[in-house]
Amino acid sequence: MIAKTAIVELLGRTPLFGSLDEAERHAVAEEMREVNFDPSQVIFARGDAGREIYLVVSGRVRLSVLTAEGRELSFAHAEAGAIFGEIAMLDGGPRSADATAVGKVSALSLSKPALKRLMETQPHVADAAVRFLCSRIREADQQLEAIALYPIEGRLARFFLAAARAKAPDSEEGRVTIDLPISQSELALLIGASRPKVNTALSMLESSGALERNGSKIVCDIEELQAIAGAE
Repeated sequence: MIAKTAIVELLGRTPLFGSLDEAERHAVAEEMREVNFDPSQVIFARGDAGREIYLVVSGRVRLSVLTAEGRELSFAHAEAGAIFGEIAMLDGGPRSADATAVGKVSALSLSKPALKRLMETQPHVADAAVRFLCSRIREADQQLEAIALYPIEGRLARFFLAAARAKAPDSEEGRVTIDLPISQSELALLIGASRPKVNTALSMLESSGALERNGSKIVCDIEELQAIAGAE
């Protein structure tokens, strides 16, 4: 069982609840319940009613949709500290994507009635929800821009740069080691490319010194990745 103090601390590191003060995060923690999912378990499917929002404690959740041709397009992975399932919860519509546990996943869920109570009794929760949804829209715009405008190596560089900055937010130079236990096929789905092309692009990034791979451990050279990504 996860201690309430640990939940409050975890909530403080999330983009949705991080702006709340400790008392407000305690109120949120009191409404959350622990849930666990097995590898490959479908947490919810596109079209389902949105009854809960989830906060990942450990593990990884793949968020994806099926194209008209039956091809799965994975557009995001929710890792420890990430929140998912918020869109249908807040707008009352159906789930917009499938959510599947990549491995064993431990999470915290917050029901729709509980969130409604919090928004009524804790006004800052409603403000935080609006800011969170706006940030999601910005992220989606940036992802679409990357797929449309950047070559595969540029998309990969941006992906690894974002992962490195999430691990070490203050790092603008030097090397950051991240753990990425996903296959090249999963990575290909995330950036909208084929696995063979991703393999070629990964080799190019390694040859340039931007990456060093050792199993799931990847050493990212921030400056090299910035140069390839075209980031300032």
